Amino acid sequence: MRSAIIKISFTLFALSALLLASAAQAKNKINGVRVWPSPESTRVVFDLSEKPEYSYFMLKNPLRLVIDLENTSKLKQLPSLPKEHKIVEKLRYSQAKSRNSTRVVMELSRTAKPVIFALAPTGPYKDRLVVDLYGQQKSLYASKSKQSKKRELVKDRDIIIAIDAGHGGEDPGSIGPSGTYEKNITLPIAKRLARLIDKEPGMQARLTRTGDYYIKLNTRTARARERQADFFVSIHADAFSRPEPRGASVWILSLRRANSEVGKWLEDKEKHSQLLGGAADVIKDTANEKYLAKALLDMSMDHSMKTGFTVAEEVVSELKKVTKLHKKRPQAANFGVLKSPDIPSILVETGFISNPQEEKQLKTSYHQQRLANAIFKSIKRYYQQNPPDNTLFASLKNNKPVRHKVQRGESLSVLAARYGTTVSALKKANRLTKNTLYIGQVLTIPKA
Repeated sequence: MRSAIIKISFTLFALSALLLASAAQAKNKINGVRVWPSPESTRVVFDLSEKPEYSYFMLKNPLRLVIDLENTSKLKQLPSLPKEHKIVEKLRYSQAKSRNSTRVVMELSRTAKPVIFALAPTGPYKDRLVVDLYGQQKSLYASKSKQSKKRELVKDRDIIIAIDAGHGGEDPGSIGPSGTYEKNITLPIAKRLARLIDKEPGMQARLTRTGDYYIKLNTRTARARERQADFFVSIHADAFSRPEPRGASVWILSLRRANSEVGKWLEDKEKHSQLLGGAADVIKDTANEKYLAKALLDMSMDHSMKTGFTVAEEVVSELKKVTKLHKKRPQAANFGVLKSPDIPSILVETGFISNPQEEKQLKTSYHQQRLANAIFKSIKRYYQQNPPDNTLFASLKNNKPVRHKVQRGESLSVLAARYGTTVSALKKANRLTKNTLYIGQVLTIPKA
């Protein structure tokens, strides 16, 4: 009898121990750790099974950021970092505060400001803890922008084109049927376009990102402004909820919600990208609406929108020579990346990555180069005809007569209005006795 009681007591004790052990087990779990280095900062993302409970503090001598994840189990192995990493030298574990917690230590190579926040599940990701480490030099271009807030009047200066490769890092953009990330399409096209621009005398390219890392929408336009860009072009690859749509399109800013189904889809996708990359950007956008409303009253916004539309028309005319078009005219939508009031901007959707045939095409170097060529020719042609003051293009235009090849639907009156001259001046410069023109005819455009 006594032995039976002892056995029962031991069994109850064992069950209680098991229950206590299971209750004490960590509820959350680190499923993965991803590191996204950029020239100015580093982002470390912890993929978690549940919403994180965390705290953190900094240590000196040596510099370290310590993060405590409450009630969270470890990932078996933390990722190693490349030797050339500029901010984080090493990721490692340390003694945690409690048995079921995890302490992660980031060994830093230099002083950095941590910005840490949790992100709710969205798109391909579950709960995440995001750690952004910003170096003391917040911008590669800060030194130049501080030296002169206004553009210096340098004769024969280059025309600066800011090229924005959409998405990046934590934000993959749209994902094609075979798993192609939009961010891996936009960056090669942007780099090809930059090389073409840099080879052209009188033009200079500036990329908003040069590698696979996330940049907030506000930062993209801020970088263009810091480099005193004359024009801003954002490169994307389209997507839709069905695989049938295909073709390239060019988008300009609309102050109202887009009318088309695809336009609304793209506007929603931009908000989704902000959530993937970091919630702080959404909050900032709301605060910036007051600034935007005031800026819209300024003449610069009107000029920027007109310039953007004119260049967009040029890009559409060139793109149709190398790829199928989704829309034959520039489309309008309320994209945050186009809202800079002082820089003319366009957004080029190079094709539908959600279409299996176009996804395959967009991955090829040949097609990427043709798309870059089309965008380059359009921007170059616009600035040859409308060069900003004090640029090399302006000097060349003043010293060299402008040539125009007549296209379908053009007349002397149409060309006179476009170039700011008169029909009689056009006829005199080209020794014309009649008002009739033929397609392919090359005309000399007199100075206005």
